Amino acid sequence: MFILYKPYFRWACAVLTMEILIAVYLHDALIRPYGGDFLVVILLYCLVKSFWNANPIKAAGAVLLFACTAEVSQYFHLVRLLGLQGSYTAKLLLGTSFSFTDILAYVSGIALVIAIESIRSGPKSSLNN
Repeated sequence: MFILYKPYFRWACAVLTMEILIAVYLHDALIRPYGGDFLVVILLYCLVKSFWNANPIKAAGAVLLFACTAEVSQYFHLVRLLGLQGSYTAKLLLGTSFSFTDILAYVSGIALVIAIESIRSGPKSSLNN
């Protein structure tokens, strides 16, 4: 059965809007590259939780694993290996250059998600259920 968890979906829409605004209007050396990476894992987490009532730790771990896998694929030049180097969309979605600082931004974003979920669940609940 399809269930939409509206609060998470609203947050996903809000973060997506921030990501688009950053991409269109910011061309700096800090917020665009690192803020965007920080926010993208939050966006993905909110999307996952919009459609799947998963344990927050498991959902956050899955999102972080996905993001890190995408980053490592850039180290191995996956876009070029797939013959998609001429595709703007493939380069945008998969990325083209590995950066360890991107992984740090992903971890930071997921750490914020876990902190917020811990606060939301209160002291009596455990995120490890």
